[in-house]
Amino acid sequence: MRTAYKCRVYPTPGQAAVLNRTFGCVRFVWNRTLAWRRARYHGERVTTNFVQANAHLTAMKAGEETAWLNEVSSVPLQQAIRHQQAAFTNFFAGRAKYPRYKSRTGRQSAEYTRSGFRYHDGRLSLAKMDAPLEFVWSWPEVDPAAIDPTTVTVSRDPCGRWYVSFAVDVDDPEQAPATGAVAGVDLGVKHFAVTSGGEKIANPRVLAKRERNLARYQRRMARKQRGSNNRAKAKAKVARAHRKVAASRADFLHRTSTRLVRDHDVIVIEDLAVKNMVRNRSLAKAISDAGWGTFRRMLEYKAAKHGRHLIVIDRWYPSSKTCSVCGHLLAELSLSTRHWTCPACRTLHDRDVNAAKNILAAGLAVSACGGDVRHSGSARVRSPGKQEPRPVKVGLPRL
Repeated sequence: MRTAYKCRVYPTPGQAAVLNRTFGCVRFVWNRTLAWRRARYHGERVTTNFVQANAHLTAMKAGEETAWLNEVSSVPLQQAIRHQQAAFTNFFAGRAKYPRYKSRTGRQSAEYTRSGFRYHDGRLSLAKMDAPLEFVWSWPEVDPAAIDPTTVTVSRDPCGRWYVSFAVDVDDPEQAPATGAVAGVDLGVKHFAVTSGGEKIANPRVLAKRERNLARYQRRMARKQRGSNNRAKAKAKVARAHRKVAASRADFLHRTSTRLVRDHDVIVIEDLAVKNMVRNRSLAKAISDAGWGTFRRMLEYKAAKHGRHLIVIDRWYPSSKTCSVCGHLLAELSLSTRHWTCPACRTLHDRDVNAAKNILAAGLAVSACGGDVRHSGSARVRSPGKQEPRPVKVGLPRL
């Protein structure tokens, strides 16, 4: 399998100048090639493949006006063409949006393949540089001199920090020992996650805690004159505030996902349409701050890495409105109702815990036979693939 190690880099002023010049050339090649592709399609109605785009890069490097592209390594420029071709492939396949132009104010990066760098005894040397790059290794259980990176990506975030990512092919890890535990997980806003066992994981609300400081930095930046050094300094402070928010959120998501994967053999979650849910103006900020999409991706790759089983059930499955004891389905259930009593079996439910139990039952049914979920009693919860509401004989729940 392939993994990556991301480390902080501390380049010298000369190395930083070379990297900044490389970032600018990569950005120029990307934007110029993208504009050429658009003009070629709209003018001649033809698409462009990788060979043609690579030939266009060769022509740019041979031109007098753009001969300065030869001052940097050719490997990151060729990789920019490959990445753009992959972006168009994903766009035509419906997996991504149309490729956009790169900005000089955002995150900058350059990727080097084996012909563009040398890695020996834990020291990294890039093309067009005389001295190795100094980086900090943060994995004491892994010997940096023992890895053999296939690609190296150097990046700089908007607040000025430098990073290097080593992509490494490693052996498949040993499977984690079985625990015999299973869990259904219901994601929410009030509580980030509630498990079928009754555990409630608090929502850290990272953005809400730092929102006042972030707003103050943004107001200070807005008062600075555009193009001035003071505005650049204020903009860097805003970027640092955003980085702290992102880092805190990522730390929480990593800790939570790792613990769930370590303690459970089977994890069941809902297929939430986060892209559609953030259209709700009242909950958009809270949903975005929670990071549900990132959390699901973490669960997916960590479960695959450690031999766990992650099941994703249909997003339309009425987990909150269904009684986990008898299977009774309510006609409606408002978002403000946090506890309700089943009209059929008189069981008092915590809304989120009940939803997590139903998610677990549906996931286990899909895993076992791909069919319906049967409960004790005469009522039955139907397959998560069929979500048409059934007739309800009893009205709203009692609190």
